[in-house]
Amino acid sequence: MARNEYQQKLDELRESVIEMSDLVSERLDLALRALETRNEALGQEVIERDHEINERYLDLERRCTNLIALQQPVAGDLRFIAASFKIITDLERIADLATNLGEYAGRARREVYPDVDVAHIGQRVREALAEAIDAYAEEDVAACYRIAERDDEVDDLCSRASELVIRDLIDSDLDDGTEVERLFEEVSRLLLTVRDLERVGDHAVNIAARTLYMIENDDELIY
Repeated sequence: MARNEYQQKLDELRESVIEMSDLVSERLDLALRALETRNEALGQEVIERDHEINERYLDLERRCTNLIALQQPVAGDLRFIAASFKIITDLERIADLATNLGEYAGRARREVYPDVDVAHIGQRVREALAEAIDAYAEEDVAACYRIAERDDEVDDLCSRASELVIRDLIDSDLDDGTEVERLFEEVSRLLLTVRDLERVGDHAVNIAARTLYMIENDDELIY
């Protein structure tokens, strides 16, 4: 394969990864809106369209594998392909988490803990994902470090939300068995929601870490 054709395939891979990220971000936005409005139909749409993300992932996995097997890239090109492969894996997992969020939206019946601002946590992880993909697209080293540093804020928001829910559950004084069961269901859903949002943030950090490795051969943020 001529160098120009090979470079074109690398450029196309980058563009395809960004396109996949746009699709995943769209699904995450839809899931967050379903959660906020407790809209079961929106949540179901996220679940039913997950196969589109899986198909994109498999196609990009094949392209990454072929580039490595057929072209035997070295140095920067190899890091780019390897990082892209890891990034699409994180994107696929974010899509799976969005599917979980869509499922939780369908199970929500009432807001039992209005002080837990799930929408705010969702906005923060959505911003982290957008910035991580921009860092990949623009090869922005400084952005990689910012994303990793700000993840502590997301972790803190999630930790405080979970602690609030658990503390209130322990302090609750319900005698009616049906009400207790309903409360447990809502608490379980809320804790799972917070956990999965935190994981989305973790995957955004992973994308930033792989991007930093891709640009500078620096594995400082990889853990």
